[in-house]
Amino acid sequence: MNDNISGWNDWSSAFADWTDISISELHGLMTGIMTVCHAPDMAGWQTLFSELSLSEPDESALTLLTEEAEDTSFQLKDKDDAYAYTPLVPDDEHDLYERVLALKNWSSGFLTGFGVTSTALNNDENEMLADLSRIASIRIEPDDEFEGGEEAYLQLYEFARMVPVSLSVRQRKHVKELPLIAGLPLHAKTAIEVAQEREQMREQEHVNKPIPPVVDAMNKNLPS
Repeated sequence: MNDNISGWNDWSSAFADWTDISISELHGLMTGIMTVCHAPDMAGWQTLFSELSLSEPDESALTLLTEEAEDTSFQLKDKDDAYAYTPLVPDDEHDLYERVLALKNWSSGFLTGFGVTSTALNNDENEMLADLSRIASIRIEPDDEFEGGEEAYLQLYEFARMVPVSLSVRQRKHVKELPLIAGLPLHAKTAIEVAQEREQMREQEHVNKPIPPVVDAMNKNLPS
């Protein structure tokens, strides 16, 4: 899929003057929220930007984000359309470094977006997000050779692409209901406390399993 069809060029142009985070990270953040929530209007996104301590993009960029979020939300709600979902990364005309970096940023954004939804996860879903966090933790410099090359990148891309598809099978809620906006009850656990508990449970319940190809690719390319 080339940059015109994927939306890469439109996003690059619309957010050219907005540099808080990369467009791939923003797209991942939007997708993480849309995996669980109904698409908010522009005012809803303005509130989310404020609560996430991000500056507000100009109107044309905010309009693009609002429309893309609505399309993504509807796409992920449909079990057939959901499989066509694609993260916002540059096409294969770009250097492999640029694509790996964009996928890393998209993964980081998704983890943030999904995290603010405070959604309960089962063990398999926790494992999935743990693997995605490894993609978000890739360390690569412009002059580095990405071990495994194109094949490894494509495996990681396909894994990341399927994460929102796999997690979207749950009832949607409105963004105004998110703890980030609505606030937490007095005795509610913080996101950090919940994440720590999930990690402890994951370690306690972890059993040896055959390593799937995508995780094997990550083992070759990610720091221990």
